[in-house]
Amino acid sequence: MTQRMCLSDLWGDVVVYRSLEPADTRLRGLAALRCELGIAVDRIPRKSEPDYAAVVAHLLRQAQAARGASRPLERLLYIGDTRLNDGTAARNMGAHFPLRVFIGEDKQAPLQIERQGEFTFANRWAVLGDWLRVIDQEGFALDEQLAVLIDVDKTAIGARGRNDRPIDQARVDAASEIAHVTLGSSFRAEVFRPIYDELHKSVYHWFTTDNQDYLVYISLMVSAGVYDGETLLADLKHKRLSTFEEFVDVCEGRLSDEFAALRPIHQEVAGNLRRGDPTPFKSFRSREYECTLARIDALPDDTPRDKLLAEEITITREVAEAALELRQRGALLMGLSDKPDEASLPSVELARQGYRPLHRVTMKVM
Repeated sequence: MTQRMCLSDLWGDVVVYRSLEPADTRLRGLAALRCELGIAVDRIPRKSEPDYAAVVAHLLRQAQAARGASRPLERLLYIGDTRLNDGTAARNMGAHFPLRVFIGEDKQAPLQIERQGEFTFANRWAVLGDWLRVIDQEGFALDEQLAVLIDVDKTAIGARGRNDRPIDQARVDAASEIAHVTLGSSFRAEVFRPIYDELHKSVYHWFTTDNQDYLVYISLMVSAGVYDGETLLADLKHKRLSTFEEFVDVCEGRLSDEFAALRPIHQEVAGNLRRGDPTPFKSFRSREYECTLARIDALPDDTPRDKLLAEEITITREVAEAALELRQRGALLMGLSDKPDEASLPSVELARQGYRPLHRVTMKVM
């Protein structure tokens, strides 16, 4: 029988999404901590920033107190999937706790485990349990004074290298649906998808900041003809555009009556940008939430494994087993997601219909 569980079976509501407002209402989030931690009121720290680590460290200490632990936290264990984003976040957390870090993925290559000081990089998720036993034997105690941060997307669910494609596809599904609804029969998928795929590459992160809201807005404007795609790539190559905000300003000057259908989306994105919101395209993100749910526990249990992993988002068995073992030994667990709240939590209307936060949705364990 196929095993199923929720991420909340691992860490309850001790989880934060991009807003840094915990689902656990016992804990004070970013809004309440800004003054205490000296964080500017006009922006939300991103995962790779020191201010983000400061908020998370405060949340961990609150959660330790809230669960009635007899001793304070002294150590941190971080489990993630990217050397850059998770690696940087973990290093910043090292300013608050002694730590050990596991960065995993699955690769079709000979097994490779690389240790660099406090960090271990592995190309098999299957070695996570062995790694825990090694650091335990080395004296890094897995007990009540240990906090465990587990990245959500492509670690706890949609394991990188094994099951990450459905997470990406849910975003593409949402982007395509937004484009279809907005542009109707004039939507040109043959233009939208190539520019989306091209700008999704890391070489353009200096412009997109790897922000899906930016990427979908850009692709929508290009597919509608507001900004020619070849011209855009040339402008980026020669640095005639240096920021996403400049792109938005150019589009604003070109939204004639011909592009009236795009004005509400443009006003949404431009207005949220002016307010310093890192999630300016909220209507897209809300659609992403629904498209993500459509890829959870959607296929029959007898679906061939390769097809299931390619199309459905599942919980990573190795991470779940490690989390349950650590919790049994007394550690405090917290889920950490850079996914926007709008893509992770139901709207008020959907909540009334019984929709649940992603960490409380039942998924297959693979």
